[in-house]
Amino acid sequence: MESHGGRRSGAERDAITVEIGYALCSAAFAAVVMFAAIAGPAFVFGLSGGVRETLVGMGVTVATVLFFARVVSVLGRFGRRAQPSQPGRTSPDS
Repeated sequence: MESHGGRRSGAERDAITVEIGYALCSAAFAAVVMFAAIAGPAFVFGLSGGVRETLVGMGVTVATVLFFARVVSVLGRFGRRAQPSQPGRTSPDS
């Protein structure tokens, strides 16, 4: 992804920015959905304090882990995709 002595072109910087934005937004969406799936029943069914705290704690923990795993996954795939598999080749199928 580097050109001209280590500098990135505007298109490469834009691609990185878009990919980071996508990683953060998709991770946030997945984390919110997972938190709602785990902690939601505690509020919908009016569960007691101890059970509610446990479900909310589990929801926060799982959502946080999912968020970071999703960001690393998306950005990791972007980094591997941006470089050809063999030096001097333009695509993996060449």
